[in-house]
Amino acid sequence: MTGLEGLGARCAKYYEAGARFAKWRVVLKIGANEPSEHSIHENTYGLARYAVTCQENGFVPIIEPEILVDDSHDILKCAAITERVLAAAYKALSDHHVILEGTLLKPNMVTPGSDAPKSEEEANVNLNATIQNTTTTTTPSSSMQHNRSSVDSFAFAQVTVSLLLLRANSVVA
Repeated sequence: MTGLEGLGARCAKYYEAGARFAKWRVVLKIGANEPSEHSIHENTYGLARYAVTCQENGFVPIIEPEILVDDSHDILKCAAITERVLAAAYKALSDHHVILEGTLLKPNMVTPGSDAPKSEEEANVNLNATIQNTTTTTTPSSSMQHNRSSVDSFAFAQVTVSLLLLRANSVVA
C-alpha cells in the first residue's frame, strides 16, 4: 500500500512511533506542452489531500512540488511554470481547508534547464519573485532544493536569507 491509499492509518502508526512530520513530493517536467493544466491540477490536489490527512493525524506536512531541470528551457520559463504550480498548490491547499500555518514548503530552485546557460544572479531574482508572488505570509517556512542546481553554496545562502527577509517584512507590513 503506497501513496494516499491508507495514509491516515500509516500516519497514526508513525505518530505512535514518534514521527511528527512527513514529506510528499510531486515531480513535474517542463516541455513544449508540459506540464499540462490537468497534470498540475492532479498533482497539486494530491499534495493537498496528503497535507490535510497529515494534519488530521497530528503531522506537519512538508509539500514539495518540484519542477525538473532536465531540458533546455530558460529561467523565465522555469519561473513561470513554478509560479503556476505553486499558485495551484496553494489553491488546492485552500480548497482542502489545510491550515497553511501548519505546513512547510519545499519548492524547487528556479533555474534554467540543465542544457541551458546559467546565471546565478537571475536565479536569485527569479526565485525570490516566484516565492513572493505565490506563497502567503501564513506559510511559516520554505526551503529549496539545492543539490540538483548549479547554484553554488554562497548563492544558495543568499536566496535563503532573502526569503527570510521577505517573509519577515511581509509579517511586519
